[in-house]
Parts: sequence; C-alpha cells; structure tokens
Amino acid sequence: MPWWRDAVIYQVYVRSFADADGDGVGDLPGIRSRLPYLRDLGVDAVWITPFYPSPMADGGYDVADYRDIEPQFGTLADADALVADAHALGLRVVVDLVPNHTSDEHAWFRAALAAGPGSPERARYVFRPGRGPAGEEPPNDWMSVFGGPAWERLPDGDWYLHLFDVKQPDLDWANPEVREEFLAILRFWLDRGVDGFRIDVAHGLTKDPEMPDVGEEQQLLGHTDRTDHPFWDRDEIHEVYRSWREVLDAYDGERMAVGEAWVATPQRLARYVRSDELHQCFNFDFVKAPWDAAALRRVVDTCIETLDEVGAPSTWVLSNHDIVRHVTRYGGGAQGLRRARAAALLMLALPGGAYVYQGEELGLPEVTDLPEEVLQDPVWERSGRTERGRDGCRVPVPWTRDGASYGFGPGGSWLPQPAAWSGLSVEAQQGDPSSVLALYRSALRLRREEVSLGDGTLRWLDSPEGTLVFARDPGIVCAVNLSSRPLALPAYGAPLLASEELADPAVLPPDTAAWYRLG
Repeated sequence: MPWWRDAVIYQVYVRSFADADGDGVGDLPGIRSRLPYLRDLGVDAVWITPFYPSPMADGGYDVADYRDIEPQFGTLADADALVADAHALGLRVVVDLVPNHTSDEHAWFRAALAAGPGSPERARYVFRPGRGPAGEEPPNDWMSVFGGPAWERLPDGDWYLHLFDVKQPDLDWANPEVREEFLAILRFWLDRGVDGFRIDVAHGLTKDPEMPDVGEEQQLLGHTDRTDHPFWDRDEIHEVYRSWREVLDAYDGERMAVGEAWVATPQRLARYVRSDELHQCFNFDFVKAPWDAAALRRVVDTCIETLDEVGAPSTWVLSNHDIVRHVTRYGGGAQGLRRARAAALLMLALPGGAYVYQGEELGLPEVTDLPEEVLQDPVWERSGRTERGRDGCRVPVPWTRDGASYGFGPGGSWLPQPAAWSGLSVEAQQGDPSSVLALYRSALRLRREEVSLGDGTLRWLDSPEGTLVFARDPGIVCAVNLSSRPLALPAYGAPLLASEELADPAVLPPDTAAWYRLG
C-alpha cells in the first residue's frame, strides 16, 4: 500500500517552529534540530511551508525564486541536509508549492513590468486593459481574498490580477511557458529527494478567459459554493494536475501531491484525486463541521463515499496555518481543550490519512490578543484593519518552560508568546501521562501498531444520540461522546486509550473519545 494513503503528516510553519540562529524567526537548521522530536511523536512525514526567497508580504507565499532558499531560513545545503536527516529518521518530506501566483519581485514579473503591454513577458501573468473611457476602472469586479480589489493598475495603463496581496500577481495558466516552468520546478525538488508537494490554492490556477464579473459579495479568506465560478475550481485545472501526476509517477519512492482545494461539494473535491491527478486533498468540510455528532457523521460519510468512488483515501485535518486553532474553535478554555483531545482520537481513528498542525499536539489555543502593532498578515491592512487575519495561529511553538521565547530560539520570537504557554511547552508536558502530548504520542503509536487503523473501511455501530461509534475491523472501536452528559455504552472490550480518564469503561464522559479493543 502506498505510504501516503494513511500517513500522518506534521505541518511545520517554518517561521514559527524552531529558530537556530537567534534572529527570532524559524529556519531550516531549527527544523533539523527538532526532527528527532517528530520521530518520537510518531508521525510519518513533515510538510514544510514555503522556504523560498521571498519579500515576505504573505509569510513566504509570495515566492521570488522557486529554486532557492530564503536566506533568513538557510541555504540549499541546509535543505538537502534536512531531507537527508529526515530520511535517516524514517520521516518523509513534503514541501509547499505556490503555483497560483509569484512575488512581484520574481524575475518574470520584473521582466513583465519592463517589457510593457502586449509583450510575451506579460503573457505569463494575467494582464488586462481596464474598463471605462480611459481604462481607468478595473477589468471586472473580482475582489482579493485579503480584501479590496483584485486588480492593480500600472502607470502604462495595464491592470494585473492578484487574487491575494497586491505583491502576489497571478500567473496565467493558459500560457504553455508557465506550465512547462512548473514541471521543471517539480523535477528540481524531486531530484533533491523531496517526497511530495502541498499545492497552495490548488483550486485557483485557471481563470475564465472571458473575465466575467462574479456578481456577488465576495468574502475575505472565503470559498465558493458555486460550481461555475470564474476563478475558483474551473474544469481546465485538471489538465494541469494530470501533467503533474506524470512527472511524479516517473520518480521512484511513491512521490505524492496534496491539494489545498476549497470547493463547493465533496463531489467536486473528488475530481482532484482521480487516479491520474493529485493523490490527496485536504478535507475542509471536516474542519468546518461544528462539534455535533450528526453533522460530523454526515461529513465523514459523504467524504468517504465520494472519495471511494475514485479510489482515493480521505485526508482529515483539524487545524493549519490559515484557520483558527481548533481548541479555540471548539469553545476555548477547558471545554475547548477537552473537545480538541476527543477530536484528535476521532480524526486518528478515521480511515485514510491525517495532518497535524504544529502545536496542536500541545493543545495550543489561538492567540486572540496579539497587539495590533505586531500583526503581519496582509489581511489586517487590506481589510482596513477590520480583520485581524491569521497571525493568531502562527505564534511560535514553546519548547521549554523558561527563556525569552520558551526554547523557540536563543533570542525572542517574531510574534509574542503568551506567558501561559510556559505550562503548555514540550518540556512541561514531557513525562506527564495526562498531557495532550502524551495523548498524541500514544494515539500515533497505537495507530502504527494496530492493523485496524489507518487505511481501510469504517463500520458504524448503533449508539445513543450525541455520540459517534464505529468499528475499524478487525479489532478496534472508536466511541466519541459529543454531548454534555455522561452516556452509557455497551462493553466493546478493553479500553486502549481515552481522551479523558474513564472511571467506568462502559460510561463515556461528556466531550470524550475512547478506543477499545473489540472482543
């Protein structure tokens, strides 16, 4: 069975994981120093957010050179050493690729600015004349997902598209030169030994050449419920991923690609993971589901059924660098943490793969009170300072109880960490059998040991309202009580692991999950 069908992949937000040189920003040597921690945690692979040269208008998702390393993060030699060290520890490495747009400091965009309207250099990007008598109005009503218009006018009168920040011009994927360039970029990193790619904005590459108005209100950081959108999830995009799959399949070692695709329906998502396209797509319906048994069951059933039709595994995720951490989404405080612990056992028992965002194994909450002067997400400024953006889930990881950055690095950190995080640090949780870290380590160890867990099928068992109970044959039952009261359940067998202490194996406390050995 290919490794990626049930892998647990740990997401590292490079700026916030570990800082080796003391400048307050995470880096590749910092990640290398913490790889043994990831091995001991029990994950199968590490996904690293963009580490390419970048002016950092959007935390590295504005790439100036796809074949090098941002000096603040290290060197190509550091990247090669990280891949080698990870492989020596039994970990695979997935790197982030940003194909929808480049930085405005990329050599291609600089050439486009210099070449002028109608040039081959501008044909690599989405340039259009404006509307109005003198072309003074944007070509259409498209809005940036970070706020404000998605078009910027140049002094020569041309407008360029940026679905994200103004410093992130969109590439034109109808241009063969763009397609060939990214095939070459894939090969560059595959030749260096990476095991896969996470595709940023995988649903956004191709646009309607007619450039029609959207004609509706567009949400910041939002997604569409439409299947006829002019710039999200267009049918032509699948040609791109079929060509990428050919490149990936030409390499040994089961190289893979996972897409970030916010689409209208699970059926639309399944199109991205057909046998000749991407291997995985993140299951954002699971992220969006409320803490409700019926809602979660609908999401699980629908996702498994639709992906089974194309032979692809489901890929579950609770948090990442773009969304509010799930401890906070589930209510925050003691309740949010209790639910987050239960959600971890639910996610890791479901068939397919799973993604763990750095710090979720420590129970880190969203930092909601960052001072305005430290906010760096472009959403803050582009929304007219009405949306705080995503910095709250990107605060650097605490490793130790003490120190200027709780062990993140020799100095401070680029975003301030709450004082309470001393008690949530890796050091504080080491050796505590009741800690969130201990729960994740135990769950990941059992997931590797038990043949029933990982890839495969799920069989629902009858259970009281407010609960989810399913069997992973041949020998594991996962039970989750999402209600506010203790519930008696049948005696499934010996408890293997529970998110909270079980005074009675047959009574599941509120907001608690448990695994049992069926017998």
